[in-house]
Amino acid sequence: MTPSPDPRRPARRRFLLAALGVTGALTVGWGVLPPRQRLDGDHPLPLIDGDVALNGWIKIGRNGMVTVAMPRSEMGQGVHTALPMLVAEELDVPLSMVQIVQAPIDRIFGNVAVLPDGLPFHPDDHGMLQRTVHWLTVKTARELGIMVTGGSTSIKDAWEPMRQAGATARAMLVAAAARQWNVPVAECRAAGGIVSHASGRQAGYGALAAAAATGARPADIRPKPPQAFTLIGTPQPRRDARVKVDGSAVFGIDVRPPGLLYAALRMTPTLGGTLKPLDTKAVAAPQSMPGVVRVVDFSVAAGGVAGVAVVARTFWQAQQALAALALEWDAGPNAALTDAGVFADLAQRLDADGGHVYHARGEPAVAAPGARTVTAQYRAPFLAHAAMEPINCTAQVRDGKVTVWTGTQVPSLAVAAAAKVAQVDADAVTLHVPYLGGGFGRRLEVDMVRQAVAIAMQAGGAPVQVIWSREQDMTHDVFRPAALARFTGVLDAAGQVVGYDNRSASGSVMQHVLQRTFGFPGAGPDKSTAEGEFDLPYELANVRVSHLIVPSVVPLGYWRSVGHSHNAFFKESFIEELAHAAGKDGVAFRRSLLTQHPRHLAVLDAAVAAAGSPAPGRAHGVALHQSFGSIVAQVAEVSVDGGAIRVHKVTCAVDCGIAVNPNLIAQQMESAVTFGLSAALLGEITVAAGKIVQQNYDGYPVLRMPQAPLVETVIIRSAQPPQGIGEPGVPPVAPAVASAVFQLTGQRLRQLPLRLA
Repeated sequence: MTPSPDPRRPARRRFLLAALGVTGALTVGWGVLPPRQRLDGDHPLPLIDGDVALNGWIKIGRNGMVTVAMPRSEMGQGVHTALPMLVAEELDVPLSMVQIVQAPIDRIFGNVAVLPDGLPFHPDDHGMLQRTVHWLTVKTARELGIMVTGGSTSIKDAWEPMRQAGATARAMLVAAAARQWNVPVAECRAAGGIVSHASGRQAGYGALAAAAATGARPADIRPKPPQAFTLIGTPQPRRDARVKVDGSAVFGIDVRPPGLLYAALRMTPTLGGTLKPLDTKAVAAPQSMPGVVRVVDFSVAAGGVAGVAVVARTFWQAQQALAALALEWDAGPNAALTDAGVFADLAQRLDADGGHVYHARGEPAVAAPGARTVTAQYRAPFLAHAAMEPINCTAQVRDGKVTVWTGTQVPSLAVAAAAKVAQVDADAVTLHVPYLGGGFGRRLEVDMVRQAVAIAMQAGGAPVQVIWSREQDMTHDVFRPAALARFTGVLDAAGQVVGYDNRSASGSVMQHVLQRTFGFPGAGPDKSTAEGEFDLPYELANVRVSHLIVPSVVPLGYWRSVGHSHNAFFKESFIEELAHAAGKDGVAFRRSLLTQHPRHLAVLDAAVAAAGSPAPGRAHGVALHQSFGSIVAQVAEVSVDGGAIRVHKVTCAVDCGIAVNPNLIAQQMESAVTFGLSAALLGEITVAAGKIVQQNYDGYPVLRMPQAPLVETVIIRSAQPPQGIGEPGVPPVAPAVASAVFQLTGQRLRQLPLRLA
């Protein structure tokens, strides 16, 4: 559909061109260079016991076992299973022959997909400017080479380089066999870790690896086409399932280097507060308690939030001494802050300024004969991450070297943070990344690394494990923003949408993260604030979507599905309201707005068909949303009893491109529904007197097992490259449940968490 001219478009062009200008000095230079290759790095994999490296990603042992560099963190999403499948497919070996090793910090392992996914483009926009900005952003991401696990990009980003690494290694092994046997390469076949020839000769990969590494690398090697896959697309069990069931899995909180000390900490209770100078007498008492090694004020050395830590032989001893430590705080400038004041500020500012226009076509306030105007306002609260494993980090600083053990989503930034605090070169930092007991975006931060290194620098060379109590974890999170959204829709006499205006306001996650992590002063639009609103698939002739960034004292951070998590609730709830006002069924209404989006239609139809009819006394609510490249439709089967909302079943249909491992996709839909229901029904962070009110799971509950619904997942077959799967199941949950509640009660719930009057 070709958009009509709109006076707002020049402003958007100026924004995009300005965005180019920000990194112009870099991108212009990089733009004339060929793309940085992602096959061979500057930091090769360590070789032991006769291992042979065939490229930066793969080494082969004498026994034929394949070791693959793992550049992404395992936090329950299954990357330690899915990514090795890409290499195993191209090497033609069973998954059991592939093991993983933590990838070194190297630009070839950087996440190239995460930056372009953050560009503020509508999925249907493919103009020259959009293509140019996307191309330059990809080039920039390749040069930066930051290792990130986030944005539902792990498989999407690894799809090409890991398959290319496997295909290249396979070609090298086959070529080595052909040279040894003096036969054409085309007559050799690889399967099951063995290269064979029609003459009966055969050799294992382990026997061929050395010759393969010294021979010329074959040129123009291409990975398999989808129709040739034998492993990709099959449901494989998780490789980490056994150790997580039997308790032998090592998470960050489980690491035990020799001589380990423990640190408990307390940070300022008010947002922006500071610590008054420590009283020598106040420190003396806890300092003399059993097992206590030292009391450390890490406020200056670690940067960020002010606080004190007690280092002791055991964590219990550290906690007891910390409780005995009398601390005085300066509450700072935010002592009167409340969440009610935050929402009042959002509303007042939105009254005065619509913010940046992300998507516009025609005139959304169009008048038509017999037209009906529908308006609604929605709001979503601050949310915490509340991962099961509390924030922790272990660090050792000794002899000019730093060793860090932590479950991080950003290894590159963790190393940089440790090096900066310890004032050493990054090459002097060794990072170990164990399993993450939940990430959800919280472990994209490096505050725990800075704290641990600053504290360890005063521990006499001993390793120190810093553990945040649940109360510190909850009150010093980086939160999902509070958000407010207003919608105006115009329906003509036939019930067709002839006008659609969406204005919203919130703080900017991107601006907070850039300031905290890199010291950049955040400015300009932030795509994540409006994602899920401006990039809607519905075919509307007259539409405008804008967002206003409002400064936030409450620290903000990336939260599973980011802006989509609340914007999908806003957008899909309003679509339901428009459908009701038009006297139409919500599913039929959506279908009428998706005539040029067959993939969305297929997903919607698949979810509705699989859900069937609700049981007596229950209702079905439907929501459809695209995020992180994937399309998800959900049907929630809901009942209401005595004012309590109960979700019995959620049927999910998902088009995520090629389904690398259907088993993992189903698991992620189940995980996302559980996470989304926690937020939709229970999640809310409030602020009083400048302090976060909720401190533990009693005040910030998450979904319990008896509350968990049955989840059924339908995966749409696709030949498109894989897209995100870790987050796209979260956004549709809340609007689907809210729709069902309206059908049962007639109450239109426009505020999260969902609560009946």
